Amino acid sequence: MPHITMPPELMPGTPGLMRYRPETGRPLSQLAEVLLRGEHSLSRADRELIAAHVSALNDCRFCLHTHGEVSAQQHAEGRTLVDKVLADPASAPISPKLKALLAIAGAVSNSGHDVTEEMVEAARAAGATDTELHDAVLIAAAFCMYNRYCDGLAAVVPEDPAAYVPMAAMIIREGYSTCATGH
Repeated sequence: MPHITMPPELMPGTPGLMRYRPETGRPLSQLAEVLLRGEHSLSRADRELIAAHVSALNDCRFCLHTHGEVSAQQHAEGRTLVDKVLADPASAPISPKLKALLAIAGAVSNSGHDVTEEMVEAARAAGATDTELHDAVLIAAAFCMYNRYCDGLAAVVPEDPAAYVPMAAMIIREGYSTCATGH
């Protein structure tokens, strides 16, 4: 049961919380839109994978399932690849650059101080740009906030993983800016 009284017509998880208080939800959804869907050298699928990875580390079921599904629907290898990455990023069949960025994002999920010079150098050696490093850290930091927002208010979260399939399709089609407004 949510820690605050939520109108039953609101969406589950973080989008419902954003609609509950659109004056704070709007900038939060705009940040997600820029980080996960804006023009970038990293694919949308890979940025969603970073969000799902951090959400898994933070044990946020809603964000893990939502962003894992958004990534799966956008990756050519689909759910199989996403599951491999979430199970063990180091052995997953992804680029060394993405492995290095996931390691940095994982460190951020614990503490920004856990990001080491060695991690950054490994990412650079694998081809990561300053913008990719910046955005991997910011995606991780933002998802620590989104995860704690969702779970800290005990938002309603679908139990059935199949419920995330249409939500992911809607996000891919319409983006995150509709999360706080509903249109």
